[in-house]
Amino acid sequence: MNTSPGALLRAKLNERRGLLVPGCGNALAARVIETLGFEAIYLSGAGLTNSFYGIPDLGFLHLGDVVQHTAAIRDVVQLPLIVDADTGFGNALNVRQTVRALERAGANAIQLEDQVMPKKCGHFAGKAVVEAGEMVGKIQAAADARGSEDFLLIARTDARAVHGLEDALERAQRYAEAGADVTFVEAPTSTAELERVAKLPLPQVVNVVIGGKTPALPASEFARMGFGMVLYANAALQGAVRGMTNALSQLQQQGILDEDPALVATFGERQALVHKPLFDELDRRYGG
Repeated sequence: MNTSPGALLRAKLNERRGLLVPGCGNALAARVIETLGFEAIYLSGAGLTNSFYGIPDLGFLHLGDVVQHTAAIRDVVQLPLIVDADTGFGNALNVRQTVRALERAGANAIQLEDQVMPKKCGHFAGKAVVEAGEMVGKIQAAADARGSEDFLLIARTDARAVHGLEDALERAQRYAEAGADVTFVEAPTSTAELERVAKLPLPQVVNVVIGGKTPALPASEFARMGFGMVLYANAALQGAVRGMTNALSQLQQQGILDEDPALVATFGERQALVHKPLFDELDRRYGG
């Protein structure tokens, strides 16, 4: 039995049980996700842009940024890692290089989308998509470039907001035929639309953006529909922003902040999360 992270991820998605996958923007958030017992991790392009640069998700990332953070996350967690590769950072040739670089860095799957560069967050207004044939070429290049068949290709279409649901469903079918392992119709706006998306042949991703366009349903309901993955790409980020705001507001107002578990992790919890005891043991072993 193949137990590689990519093969395990493929098996989980093929179950169509609504695998709940949180996104992260850095390695520390990935550690939290793994510690809490989730089964896979998603490196969010929006989360990385917001947390690394402090700017909106409007296509500012470079391949090097994503490779760097992929490698950092892979170094500290064992879970299957899905990486948001935006549009592949260019044309089909750029996609080829993107796949090679991210697979070497430790990704087990990447998501490619059919937006025009520079892309926008899938729940922003004013998106544009490339011709479907151009995206088909990118998927074919990605499939040829991967070193392992256990490296999964997730093909996302943003056509729902541009040309309507019918075009988005047709594109998903074409992308599946081109070699995608999973397809992803971004930003359906109703339960009826979600039901139609879930019936597509390949496992499907539903992206629940908190405050976004897609209805936020229980994971059990998405599982009933037959979705392969229920993605909360930036729940950790939005929770962290609220947590930072609450803790620092108390510090500003009261001039002191102690280990209040309602506001901050304790010093010990923080050191446990980053595996400080392991480094203490290594220091004793190698320090002389």
